[in-house]
Amino acid sequence: MKNLTDNDFRNIEQLANQARANILHMTTLAGSGHPGGSMSAIDILLTLYHMADQDPKNPQMPDRDRIVVSNGHISPGVYSALAAMGYFNAEDAISEFRLAGSIFEGHVERFVPGVEWTTGNLGQGLSAACGFAMAGRINKLDYHTFCLMGDGEQQKGQISEARRFAVKYKLNKLTAIIDYNQLQISGSIHDVMPQNIRANWESDGWIVLEIDGHDIAQIQSAIHKAVQMDKPTMILAHTVMGKGVSFMENQAKYHGSALKEEQLNDALKELNCPNKLDHYRKLRAKKKTNSKTAPVKFAEFKPSFDLGSLDIYTTDTDNRSAWGRAIAELAEVNQDKAMPIVVFDCDLQSSVKTGDFAKVNPGRFIQGGIMEHNTAVTAGAMSTCGIQTWWADFGMFGIDEVYNQQRLNDINHTNLKVVTTHVGLDVGEDGRTHQCIDYIGLARNLYNFKLLCPADPNQTDRIIRQVANQAGNYLITMGRSVIPILKKETGEVYYGLDYVFEYGKADLIRNGDAIALIVTGTPVSKAMKAVDRLREEGIFVQLWYVSTPLEIDVEMLRQAVKTRNIITLEDHNVHSGMGTIIAEKLVELQICCKLTKLGVNTYPVSGNSEDVYKWAGLNTDTIVGTVKKLLKQ
Repeated sequence: MKNLTDNDFRNIEQLANQARANILHMTTLAGSGHPGGSMSAIDILLTLYHMADQDPKNPQMPDRDRIVVSNGHISPGVYSALAAMGYFNAEDAISEFRLAGSIFEGHVERFVPGVEWTTGNLGQGLSAACGFAMAGRINKLDYHTFCLMGDGEQQKGQISEARRFAVKYKLNKLTAIIDYNQLQISGSIHDVMPQNIRANWESDGWIVLEIDGHDIAQIQSAIHKAVQMDKPTMILAHTVMGKGVSFMENQAKYHGSALKEEQLNDALKELNCPNKLDHYRKLRAKKKTNSKTAPVKFAEFKPSFDLGSLDIYTTDTDNRSAWGRAIAELAEVNQDKAMPIVVFDCDLQSSVKTGDFAKVNPGRFIQGGIMEHNTAVTAGAMSTCGIQTWWADFGMFGIDEVYNQQRLNDINHTNLKVVTTHVGLDVGEDGRTHQCIDYIGLARNLYNFKLLCPADPNQTDRIIRQVANQAGNYLITMGRSVIPILKKETGEVYYGLDYVFEYGKADLIRNGDAIALIVTGTPVSKAMKAVDRLREEGIFVQLWYVSTPLEIDVEMLRQAVKTRNIITLEDHNVHSGMGTIIAEKLVELQICCKLTKLGVNTYPVSGNSEDVYKWAGLNTDTIVGTVKKLLKQ
């Protein structure tokens, strides 16, 4: 960290005054925003950015200090501070604030030069900071990670998860700073939800330093102390909401309310700064179709792993065991690669089959405990740091419970590989609270996630190895039980050594002209039995397996509709799964045929897996009966 000179102190004080004027200009011009917290935090922001090892000309410098602003609504303060440091022109940020098409959005975005993480959904920033801090250790880069947070935000439960994680893994190069102005939208933090912030952090093992958040010397001293501590450190900075303008100070209404134009004039007089609102208004009018500041270019993610030798499974097993074996082998044959492979687990090592990886490379196995919200974000942040990051969990916890966290990962352009086991009805006896029957529907909402649902252990092996060398976000789903190895009519393994996985391509398992059965997920084995039984009766059903339900194979549909009858089969919510996607695709292609959707119509029962499938009408007998009924019609 840099030491501040006397000139630096004077400069920061002057910049802070001008930054407050900029904050008020941009929020009044936009007619919305959060000026109060921006003004209470600006002294902290400017001091921290002056001390941090960063380069505005090279915002993606690998060994830069990371500064995560968790309370992303103070974007006016962040943009003002970054402009003062030379990341971009202050006039651009002011005139384009909250302007459609501009990078200067209402909450901080990662594509703004100098911003490390897109935030706004409170409580997630510290988890991201944990990911950056741990990535620095793994990549052997000597940087420090800071996380600026709000005090009302401390009510979020995910923060306690991140605190415990940081202490467990001794993330000593991590410092949190809380802007303690003691006000939130509804008033005093002590009235809205009483809490003892200092005691909470100390009870989890953090060192806490308490300072005046408007005293530059105290801020500098606390930061220097924090970076030298042998434990994660939190700086509790006492501040004043709306600091610098008398009628705004300690007023909760200015947490999220912009000043009117007449109020702006009075505030700028107090700050001894000129009113340039008309100037910025003219600039804003010109920039509606001509935004100047370009988004930052993220470091390119180019994995190039040795994929090892393909496994051929001839004996029935479960997909999760195939995943566990594949990732362990990838770790073993890539020990010397510059890009690390890391696997996160949430106390499900034996169930999600990450144990072999942990044995092969214990230093890259991260046990996050039963703290899925923190793990989702920590793993996501780490995945942006040149680390091929995997997280294995049950479907209910890896996507349902953390949907918001995965959405933020997607917005942040992470490279996270999420493997979820126990999806669909296959979890059986655990009942409806654990039967993940909405993973396709949820994944559809994540614009940049690719969804993969391998059919059997052999396809699972191929998919895991191929995804290891891909950038971007992937969700790979599978059931719990041992399932049959898919075979051709000749008895050969279907997904053999000659099989090459291609995203968006469906697999024709059996040809036929009587009817087309399209399946995804664990029910494929039941569909296979049904189709083979019907063939013995002279009914030749066309059987397709879809491993990428978000990307429907058009050629498959063109062949399937020749039978004039399509059945879709999935152990998923019938209203939002593959069947619905296929229905939409048929309409889009203006193809007319009869479509029957077999899926889950309500929350399932608890019981033996086979009994649950029978209850849902997704068992072999029901499939056979449905085909015969449609043929009679």
